[in-house]
Amino acid sequence: MPLVRIDLIRGRSPENVRAIADAVQQSLIEVLKIPARDRFQILTQHEPDEIIAEDAGLGFRRTPGGTVIVHVFTQRGRSTEDKQHLYKTLADRLAAAGVDGKDLFISYFENGPDDWSFADGRAQYVEGDLPVPGS
Repeated sequence: MPLVRIDLIRGRSPENVRAIADAVQQSLIEVLKIPARDRFQILTQHEPDEIIAEDAGLGFRRTPGGTVIVHVFTQRGRSTEDKQHLYKTLADRLAAAGVDGKDLFISYFENGPDDWSFADGRAQYVEGDLPVPGS
């Protein structure tokens, strides 16, 4: 059930873009224990001047054209340790897909079961069609 947005700089091969998407999905399956077919991803490629991602004052440099921003939208209830494990797993799996750890920015958003509709304008978690994760 996580909805994932992946923003990256245009110029990667289609195979590399897919490897990045697959690495993110495998991380979610491994750490958040989601089903394999629970895959909702939006990949957007941007021109180099359309993503500005500095270092927040931490003193590192990103690779020109290498920035990958992963936004994870999911239901609340996971521990800080689970989130940290996800961040590390994402960095490790994305490194295997050619993304330097310094180029990875992760943003994690939480909400509740009443904030999701998968089809037909219905709230499937609220209506009982889907089990609420973690309940």
